[in-house]
Amino acid sequence: MKILVTGSNGQLGNEMRRVATESCAEHEFIFTDVAELDITDAGAVLEAAKGVGAIINCAAYTNVDAAEDNEDIAHLINATASANLAAAAKAEGALLIHVSTDYVFGGDGNTPRTEDLPTNPLGVYGRTKLAGEQAIIASGCRHIIIRTAWLYSVHGKNFVKTMLSLMATRPSLNVVFDQVGTPTYAGDLADVIGTIINTPAPAEGVYHYSNEGVCSWYDFAVAIGQLAGSPCVVAPCHSCEFPSKVTRPAFSVLDKTKIRTTFNLSIPHWHASLTHCIDKLK
Repeated sequence: MKILVTGSNGQLGNEMRRVATESCAEHEFIFTDVAELDITDAGAVLEAAKGVGAIINCAAYTNVDAAEDNEDIAHLINATASANLAAAAKAEGALLIHVSTDYVFGGDGNTPRTEDLPTNPLGVYGRTKLAGEQAIIASGCRHIIIRTAWLYSVHGKNFVKTMLSLMATRPSLNVVFDQVGTPTYAGDLADVIGTIINTPAPAEGVYHYSNEGVCSWYDFAVAIGQLAGSPCVVAPCHSCEFPSKVTRPAFSVLDKTKIRTTFNLSIPHWHASLTHCIDKLK
């Protein structure tokens, strides 16, 4: 099967390059990023998708704070481009695997989010990602939407690499403890997408995926420091101590029951995957 991948220079896209040579080596992958394919150009997307059996959309506008001042471009990349990819998938009879976010939820309550819960995004990023989901579903194309959270990897910019950089230059750090969720190692998510690709007639719909377990950003930072052997002291603080234009979800733990049972997955705990990632960074 010929598979088109967008956003292939990002965290998840880079991990999909690895998966393409490992568990999905029998497929033909076309890796693109903005230099090779402008996914906001509907005509270019239709042309690039000719003859493909699947499209994996790893591209997104993910700067949550900047999105508040750049709603037009965030909507263009997160919603309009998603609609373009859906139209191309529909035209080719291809499966669109699209990556979305926990930010489509409001972040209230303390129960893990299932796929059928009402959405209530708190900012531009969440609203535009939700609009992308809705455009895909409305298109009638074959689709699997995977909502994920707190993505990190050895590639690009992410919380883990930022913490390691700060810990290398500061004796102490304050990190918020009143936002709770689950980190997601991009390599694990890429492996799951590989499993889906290799599944004959995979069940379509919306799924949630992150690593297992629950932690705050503070807990996550403490674990990063410990695994890196850093002497930096990490202290807990409240979100209000770091004013932001957007309210981030206070609780965004995703329930993985559906994806785990549907695809017979064994999902690693976040600490085990973090250990693996930091070992690779070392």
